[in-house]
Amino acid sequence: MASLNWKPFIYGGMASIVAEFGTFPIDLTKTRLQVQGQSQYTEVRYRGMFHALFRIGKEEGIRALYSGISPALLRQASYGTIKIGTYNSLKRLFVSRPEDETMVINVFCGVVSGVFSSSLANPTDVLKIRMQAQGSLLQGSMMSNFINIYQTEGTRGLWRGVIPTAQRAAIVVGVELPVYDITKKHLLRSGLMGDTILTHFISSFTCGLAGALASNPVDVVRTRMMNQRVLSGGPMYKGTLDGVMQTWRNEGFFALYKGFWPNWLRLGPWNIIFFITFEQLKKLPF
Repeated sequence: MASLNWKPFIYGGMASIVAEFGTFPIDLTKTRLQVQGQSQYTEVRYRGMFHALFRIGKEEGIRALYSGISPALLRQASYGTIKIGTYNSLKRLFVSRPEDETMVINVFCGVVSGVFSSSLANPTDVLKIRMQAQGSLLQGSMMSNFINIYQTEGTRGLWRGVIPTAQRAAIVVGVELPVYDITKKHLLRSGLMGDTILTHFISSFTCGLAGALASNPVDVVRTRMMNQRVLSGGPMYKGTLDGVMQTWRNEGFFALYKGFWPNWLRLGPWNIIFFITFEQLKKLPF
């Protein structure tokens, strides 16, 4: 461990913050669309991503499009840092050269790093989703809302939805990072493209689409589980599988893909911004 490379940790966190800030309004519309149909959000207020962006901006103000940005940036500073650093460090435990990496090794490293990093950063994700879903209804600073959740719901409230969050992260990270690495490796090996921004763009666009397709059903359930408050009685969903089945049974199969377009339109640009930023940071002369 003496040879642990700190750069992926630092660069991963910095690139994650840049990407999060640039795509946050899209993430907010995805959250609002996904909680529609949940018991306390029976009114269908938004017909789609662009309608949601317009209506939120008109009714709640432009600043509402960045509701929850503070915990989101804090989450990326922790989650993004740990995720990318752990992923790259684990890969180097198995192979010393990037050329020797395989899909199996990369998927394993992606799943482990996704579960580990998302579990640690779960409290910031809970607060981010509640601030996004409830907008102006959730008053006070980020820290006061953290304290409020802890006082009213306990430690379990801060780690509400940690299992579907870890499951989603396992899917997203286990798909996105290996797909990016493998796509980039094949593009470079083809001889048609060099290690350029265009190569990073194509690789990141591909991994964003793959991640959105694989993760959306778990993401819907995770969002709803985090947004539900359990002060008395039992939770609406007992677990991820129960949430998937209830959503499918009550709202139909395609309800599991609510928010898919904003999810993809966020993951696509998010990954493009992230990987291009990350690759440029890697070229810094120190």
